[in-house]
Amino acid sequence: MRRDLHNFNRRDLLRMIGMTAGEAALYRAMSCLGHTAEPTVRAPLDLQGAPPGASVLVLGAGIAGMTAAYELRNAGYKVQVLEYNDRPGGRNWSLRGGDSYTELGGAIQHCGFDRGLYFNPGPWRIPYHHQGILGYAKRLGVAVEPFVQINYNAYVHSQHAFDGRPQRYREVKADYQGHVAELLSKAIRREALNEELTAEDREKILTSLREWGALDSEYRYVIGESSSNRRGFRKPSGGGPNGAPEYSAPVGVAQTLDAGFWRRVAGGDELDRQTTLFQPVGGMGRIGEAFGRELAPLIRYQTRVVEIQQDDARVTVTFEDTAAPGSRQTARAQWCVCTIPLSILSGIPLNVGSDMVAAIRAVPYAASFKIGLQFKRRFWEEDDQIYGGVTYTDLPISSISYPSCDYQSTGKGVLLGAYSWGLDAMEFTSMTPQERVRKAVAYGTQIHPQYATEFDNGISVAWHRVPFAMGCFGLWNTSTRAQHYEHLCAIDGRIVLAGDHVSYFNGWQEGAVSSALDAIARLHQRIVAQGSAT
Repeated sequence: MRRDLHNFNRRDLLRMIGMTAGEAALYRAMSCLGHTAEPTVRAPLDLQGAPPGASVLVLGAGIAGMTAAYELRNAGYKVQVLEYNDRPGGRNWSLRGGDSYTELGGAIQHCGFDRGLYFNPGPWRIPYHHQGILGYAKRLGVAVEPFVQINYNAYVHSQHAFDGRPQRYREVKADYQGHVAELLSKAIRREALNEELTAEDREKILTSLREWGALDSEYRYVIGESSSNRRGFRKPSGGGPNGAPEYSAPVGVAQTLDAGFWRRVAGGDELDRQTTLFQPVGGMGRIGEAFGRELAPLIRYQTRVVEIQQDDARVTVTFEDTAAPGSRQTARAQWCVCTIPLSILSGIPLNVGSDMVAAIRAVPYAASFKIGLQFKRRFWEEDDQIYGGVTYTDLPISSISYPSCDYQSTGKGVLLGAYSWGLDAMEFTSMTPQERVRKAVAYGTQIHPQYATEFDNGISVAWHRVPFAMGCFGLWNTSTRAQHYEHLCAIDGRIVLAGDHVSYFNGWQEGAVSSALDAIARLHQRIVAQGSAT
């Protein structure tokens, strides 16, 4: 028997999403409903009093690892960093023309983008309130520019609405708000809310609803100047005797709701998508690259950690040089900050307590994929007047993001042609890289017919096939946090973990920064309290 939807609450919704679509979809739904935490940005750390000669081994040169190494080095610690890749940054990563990428299973892709064009397989935007990662970008001299999240001229698309024709975001938002405002106005004008409103409040609310919903003088959302100024005109204003605009007709309330687009119109209201957002000029990887230059003497690349052991005096890490497989070496330090993703760390012998071991093994990693597509021209600007922003769709590619830079430039351009999660990501992960690109082009053609003739080349990254991560980010839920999170945060002997997985802001670089700062502050306190470097 179908449950009464009037009694369907948030908890029921989240439970159903988790059961049917998995933890990745659940996390995104929780974020949409405001159930994920904001990052905690700390003031500059005071790490005075480091014992002379005290040494720290940092595992991983991602954002968390390099944040830790940077601050520990500045405090006077002897620091060495071991990194699996042949580059710094971890998931802070941009693929550019001439780059090669080998995924698990051995498939090799060569990026064929033109000079100056790039694709961010991992993080691609920085909200204004992520002051930790923005602060390091500033200190390292990495220029940033605005990232456009919401573009009113981009599209919202469903295979099952409007005969599959994409609708402009502004039309969907205007129609939804207009119909809601009209319904509320009717209720207020009929004095249905008199028990809760004074006459003065009633008039103020009606005035605000008329403005918010673009209603006419009779509080109706209908074709006219007010609604067209929100959703756009059928014929825009022009010069000369025929320059008068023509009003556009709103879509009816039933069709507006049936399309389900209301799920998308509030996207820009979420805290981590609110204006202003930023991106590094030239690609997100510029931050990791700048960190890498700053810490170059400290980082050893192409090292695959195979064992982590500690005793009362030191931590010993056994690793292989990936350029010479089978050749095992060791690195030692008195202390260790481990930022290796839990998806990888869970398979590495590590002598920590049973509570931390259980915590490491308790956190699954999200399935996600991204696809970068290069086209022969920037048709989204030239034909569709879309400058930055995101188009949302119920197709398996989920979204298309337009570049927030180099507007109106000639030559080729690169789109984020797909960014999706959950079951769709698992399906795409099972494909070859070439199949993923072909699928993304085929799906994208339903929104932009120009794909068929303008596509040039593409590259795909499915995160469960990324060798250094084996997943996009760690997925906590209420139960696992209650049982395991404190154990994951604890300093176990001479080892402390850091990374966005050791934060309440999974999947964001700010989580990596705040976790690293917290971890080394606590580690420093312990080291100083011992009063000796031995």
